[in-house]
Amino acid sequence: MKLKSVWAPRALAALGLVAGLTLAQRNAETPRWWRGNLHTHTLWSDGDQFPDMVAAWYRDQGYHFLALSDHNLLSQGERWMPESEINRRAAVDAVAPYFARFGPSWVETRAGGGGREIRLKTLDETRTLVDQPGRFLMISSEELTGSSGDGRSLHMNATNLVEPVAFQSAATVRESMVRNLAAVEEAARRTGRETMVHVNHPNYRWGVTAEDLAAVVGERFFEVWNGVDGDNDPGDGVRAGTEEIWDIATTLRLLRYQAPPLYGLATDDSHDYHGNRPRAQPGRAWVMVRASHLSPQWLIRALRAGDFYSSTGVELEDVRFDAGARRLTLRIRGRGGETYRTRFIGTRRGAATAGQVRKGPGGDPLDTTLDYTAAGRPKIGEVLAERDGLEASYTMTGDELYVRAVVTSSAGPVVPSPEEQFQRAWTQPVGWRVP
Repeated sequence: MKLKSVWAPRALAALGLVAGLTLAQRNAETPRWWRGNLHTHTLWSDGDQFPDMVAAWYRDQGYHFLALSDHNLLSQGERWMPESEINRRAAVDAVAPYFARFGPSWVETRAGGGGREIRLKTLDETRTLVDQPGRFLMISSEELTGSSGDGRSLHMNATNLVEPVAFQSAATVRESMVRNLAAVEEAARRTGRETMVHVNHPNYRWGVTAEDLAAVVGERFFEVWNGVDGDNDPGDGVRAGTEEIWDIATTLRLLRYQAPPLYGLATDDSHDYHGNRPRAQPGRAWVMVRASHLSPQWLIRALRAGDFYSSTGVELEDVRFDAGARRLTLRIRGRGGETYRTRFIGTRRGAATAGQVRKGPGGDPLDTTLDYTAAGRPKIGEVLAERDGLEASYTMTGDELYVRAVVTSSAGPVVPSPEEQFQRAWTQPVGWRVP
């Protein structure tokens, strides 16, 4: 793979990502942090690299798990692709490095009508090549991709599937979300698999609003940060960014729907692997999941429990919420020359739950997340406190609906992006109560 490693050995050591584990470590019941990406594309859909090359790249960079989530399919069955199409999509020679990495005994070719064809490896085959107990794990996934009857874009990742699930469209995004959740749940029951579903890049084409995410209480996960450039994670100065969407949706879920908050994932959504296109490169964003064992079931259970954080480079040694003391505490793994600021964010009781329509530069109403700013009322997503240094804590005073933390490093992103100026980490909302 021509893309240069985004992690130098020093950086990998600083992140505590060891190459292997002893048998005792693998069998230990003490939870540890596992690093993974839940949103990845290959030549099976609209990526520009072979699935086994993609998997090997993530494993070589110190990740512990990876979900290949190609659009509306699982990488199953026999599929051949013309070499000319592969190289056209990559805009470089992608086949020669594939042969160089794995050799002719692994790479299969045949003569086709338009020239040589290459067989794409299935997920099961890729697993035989890269899976290592206690070190690296492939997880099956599918990006359910489509739109609702009102033209809104909706993408949802279903993780740990056995069989593909067809995208379910309905009149509205909310109804479509409910149908897709039900379809995945039915497949999970039928196949006996533990699965999870998350909403991808809500601001892509401004498809999913905070109100949509709040109303569909069966959905617990969404992408607070997606590594693709141009998917509007920061908002546009008028429309809400994904962090504001997170706080609005969580506040509405707690107050209006008496439902648990959303959990925020960070993902690569990688498509471009050859170093010649910056839009959707790997290595930009990931999740760190605290679990006792490296298996799909243990990872999904920890994610459902909110025992994870999301990152674009900042590493946390520990995240704890003391329910008795109502205190959220973080410990950051520092790296030389970097400084860190932690912002504790939440919404206080009394915040407005009736929003106002946002308007564009010309004064026209925008069909997007509403504006909940209200004079004399607490702000949704207020910065409750700020702390500098490697340790930070916040004790809830009693009027907060929840609290979460965002840690920002003085260092720039590992893989540059016009949407990301500094490395960050996001913890999940804690301290919330549902009647």
